[in-house]
Amino acid sequence: MAPLSSSSSKPHIVIFPFMSKGHTIPLLHLARHLLLRPGVAITIFTTPANHPFNSQFLAGANNISIIDLSFPNNIPGIPNGIESTDKLPSMSLFLPFVNGVKLMQPSFEKSLEQIHKHVTCIISDGFLHWTLQSASKFNIPRLSFYGMSYYAMAVSREASVNGLLPLHESDDEQFTVTGFPWIKLCRNDFDDPFDKRDPRGPHLDFIIECRTATASSYGIVMNTPTKINPDKPKWIQWLDQKSTEGFPVLYVAFGSQANISLKQLREIAVGLENSETRFLWVVRTNKAGLISDDFEERVKERGIIVNEWVDQRAILEHEIVKGFLSHCGWNSVLEGICAEVPILAWPLMAEQFLNAKFVSEEIKIGLRVETVDGKTKGFVTGESLKCSVVELMEGEKGKKLRENVKDVGEMARKSMADGGASWEDLNRLIEETCRLKEINGSNVNQIKMI
Repeated sequence: MAPLSSSSSKPHIVIFPFMSKGHTIPLLHLARHLLLRPGVAITIFTTPANHPFNSQFLAGANNISIIDLSFPNNIPGIPNGIESTDKLPSMSLFLPFVNGVKLMQPSFEKSLEQIHKHVTCIISDGFLHWTLQSASKFNIPRLSFYGMSYYAMAVSREASVNGLLPLHESDDEQFTVTGFPWIKLCRNDFDDPFDKRDPRGPHLDFIIECRTATASSYGIVMNTPTKINPDKPKWIQWLDQKSTEGFPVLYVAFGSQANISLKQLREIAVGLENSETRFLWVVRTNKAGLISDDFEERVKERGIIVNEWVDQRAILEHEIVKGFLSHCGWNSVLEGICAEVPILAWPLMAEQFLNAKFVSEEIKIGLRVETVDGKTKGFVTGESLKCSVVELMEGEKGKKLRENVKDVGEMARKSMADGGASWEDLNRLIEETCRLKEINGSNVNQIKMI
């Protein structure tokens, strides 16, 4: 490990994740990586209902504390006791939820006031844009965390800044990305509100608030790969069994946010069953019993359905998992890369359409599912899915993808290892923010890293 300067001997970093598993997990991994540096202390801000998950994830870590902030009650449309987006009855409640979270600002600042003299920097989720005001109040540098990829962020910015999204009437008509002329996109490669010719409304207002706060913050932290050592729950034991039998397994998961229709779920079941591939399928609890009356019984010798939270990294890193049918959330893409598992990309929302393009066209470690009408957001039949699964798991394309992802995964691991590019970048981040403690009378969030 590169030595840190004397000014960074005792960094104290505040981490404030957004209340969503896909946003929280990478920041908890970041906390563990920061704690590998001598003298680093971490304070995590969360809420009472999210505390157990954070605490369990960080079990065994030293020099780390967790502060609970009361979650606001009586948010319109949000049932009391719901403190994370994966528990929402519908993602249509996202905006009321995220706007309600703003009400935590006074209690956050009250807690921050007790420790701010020792805080080196605050790393907070980009959705918590109001934490910039809190950080600036105590003259603490704030770094905005985004769980999306550089690829998705860069091409989104190019399309937006250069006015490419309103060019065509058709949502599926392609345009060339100005700064990346080899990339062709259409509006359906973006999620609401940017799949509209004239985006407007409260969702866009929220995004602008987040972007404005990020632009005024000291810097941005982006997610990069890590690895962990898992325990062995029942689904890992099932994978162990398939390993002894010598059958490769397809892992199927679409994240905790996307709402897949019952009709589409049943087509997925048809495709998986007819492919005759061994599979582990994670299904949201409220949908697991609706797929088919006897589906699980018919496939019990070669398929398992799990309807609870799983350690996805542990599954992907299992030696018998040879394919990943994924929504292409950025965490999932990174985890697939690190585990050297090729991806069958089925984007559903947010920047996942851009991630899927990155996976299949840029680094060539995955295939795209084929929709019934050829459109990006179209319906996928069981027959089409079966063909894609067989190609990924048994075909020549799948073989080539496994070779490609092995090379990409090796590069990712080297980057995160001692002396690698990501390792050194994290050291520089700690040093740079520690030096800011020597700056007095300035708004540190207006002093940018070069």
